[in-house]
Amino acid sequence: MRIVVVGASRFGQATTRQLLDKGHEVVLVDSDRSRLESLEEDLDCGMLHGDGSLPSIQRDAYGDHADALVLLTNSDDVNILAAAVGKSIGFERVLPQIVRGELISVCEELGLEDLIAPHSRVARSIVRLLEDNDDAAMELRFHKGLQLVGYQIPKRLDGATVRDLDLPERCRAIGIARGEVEDLVSEDTKLDAGDKLVLLVDENVKSDLDAYFSSDDKSQSAS
Repeated sequence: MRIVVVGASRFGQATTRQLLDKGHEVVLVDSDRSRLESLEEDLDCGMLHGDGSLPSIQRDAYGDHADALVLLTNSDDVNILAAAVGKSIGFERVLPQIVRGELISVCEELGLEDLIAPHSRVARSIVRLLEDNDDAAMELRFHKGLQLVGYQIPKRLDGATVRDLDLPERCRAIGIARGEVEDLVSEDTKLDAGDKLVLLVDENVKSDLDAYFSSDDKSQSAS
């Protein structure tokens, strides 16, 4: 397929890379010329500098034909506008990223059915991964030595915030599951004993995290 991706954000870059790995032809559009230039050696795809919500830019990216338009800028408003323009240009499929849940119904009213809602989908995926594994930690391996790992919060960390955690440098907390509620986290997110916290980590620090998040009984026996 020939696919146009608007937005060279981290998500846009990762999506472009995955599409290229699958053998698809990709045109990456972004309003930041320097960002595109920095990606030229890393991504073997067409690159177009400009505002991806403008009809003229989308027509240039569309060329003779394109199968899909994927909108991954960091602005829901831009993605919605660009999606509406894309439908008028003639893209067979238009997939805008929508972060704010209240805008999903607006998109549906506009006839935008293929929505990318990463926050809610990632949260649901995190919970499924955690619930499918009864161990204290589960892992999903990524490229370049990164892993997605999940740990149950022990009693000694009850009431702490993500900022309070003594996490290694190559580690980022990204999600939490608390009963039937799941969400992404910030540094101010308060943790309760029994919560399941998901982190993206360098594989070299995983053993340190295993020890840090071990149960209270294990921590006491080890001391």
